[in-house]
Amino acid sequence: MYPRKVRKRSDSKLNTAFINQVIAALKSDPSKLAVIQKNLEQYRSQRHLKRGFLLAIERFDWVFEASDDVNFICEQILADDYIGNRLRRYPLLFKGVISEQ
Repeated sequence: MYPRKVRKRSDSKLNTAFINQVIAALKSDPSKLAVIQKNLEQYRSQRHLKRGFLLAIERFDWVFEASDDVNFICEQILADDYIGNRLRRYPLLFKGVISEQ
């Protein structure tokens, strides 16, 4: 048989740059984690969300339950695993973390 070809989805450069800015903002000001938690509450209260978005909210809840350390949370966001990929797929969860000057 032929070996299965596994396609790795590449993150867009724009999304990667945004996530890197979010990580830098969180590390410089850990109080911005409250912005993410507020976003989670806001989206959780909405009625009709895609299943994937709801899973991302649930995974973020898991990360916050595991630790409130900003470095741990940033590592989870950047992780190349299921949770990290799920969190990075929905940049709306990070809305308001990067303040426009």
